[in-house]
Amino acid sequence: MTFQQVSEPYDAYDVLVVGGSGVDTIVSVGALPVPLADSYAVPPLQEGAGHTGTGVALGCAALGLTTGFVDFLGDDHPGTLVRERLAGTGVDFRPLLSPHGTRRAVNLVASDGRRMSFYDGRDPLDLRMPPEHYLPPLRRARHVHLSIMHFARFLYDDIEALGIPVSTDLHDWDGLTDHHREFALRSDLVFLSTAGAGERIGSVMREILHEGRAEAVIATAGAGGAYLLSADDRTPRLVPAAVPPGPVVDSNGAGDAFTCGFLYGRLAGRDLEECARLGAMAGAYACTSPGTHTRLAQPEDLRSAPTATAPATPTAPPGDGQRLAGPPDARVSPAGA
Repeated sequence: MTFQQVSEPYDAYDVLVVGGSGVDTIVSVGALPVPLADSYAVPPLQEGAGHTGTGVALGCAALGLTTGFVDFLGDDHPGTLVRERLAGTGVDFRPLLSPHGTRRAVNLVASDGRRMSFYDGRDPLDLRMPPEHYLPPLRRARHVHLSIMHFARFLYDDIEALGIPVSTDLHDWDGLTDHHREFALRSDLVFLSTAGAGERIGSVMREILHEGRAEAVIATAGAGGAYLLSADDRTPRLVPAAVPPGPVVDSNGAGDAFTCGFLYGRLAGRDLEECARLGAMAGAYACTSPGTHTRLAQPEDLRSAPTATAPATPTAPPGDGQRLAGPPDARVSPAGA
């Protein structure tokens, strides 16, 4: 069953996002990790639409990209929050009803903006999206971004047959978990966080590049910037972090915003390093407001935002026996990257 739509399909999409809608409950805590205790008094909880697919769709639309979004959604209160958040944003959202309900996450957010997410994915492994739902928008897309929902992996054959470039975000993949591997090796642009693999991130990036079809692998490292690896590189290149336009209060959604800035540049024909710089700017904007996907970079923001100066002594590339620059993300799920 498809939810009732309020618009006709767009003639074409710059980006079609597949999967990754849901609702976040934000819990503000003093610091991470939270010491063991029976209970804590916290500020009022915040609840709203979040998760990675929602963030990529909203961020791409805010940057002026014509954006479609297909997914499963529950006929429940969280599903209503997602649909209300996407309404009027320019995102052409076309969900299918899932009897299993809308995905949820509880995110602990520290005073320095770092977060830890507890993710309730709830989709069963036998969930499949019917081709008659995704093929019509897929045929109209310039680029596809797959969230790492299990059902999304079954779209790869059709994406490849249509010759459409595809990206994905592996979030905190450690390079070992099987669930992520097909996404890693069958995507043209692969994003991930340095949090999962730690000092092994360089070797994980090289494995993705050499064993899969990726033209570039990009690993975000929070305040430490990001690392870019392409076929032209022997080691990952450091891309400095952008200067946020205000105090950092919440890193929820920063990884998704980075992806949006990168895709915005790539679809405009920019080179990979410039795309990563635009991604860093968009990610910095996302960190300056509480909640998930509440501050979205506009095209003028990416043109005007300054970039942090690279260190006088270049940071050693990850995976070469050095610790990564900047504090690691505390991400443990794809909920609100």
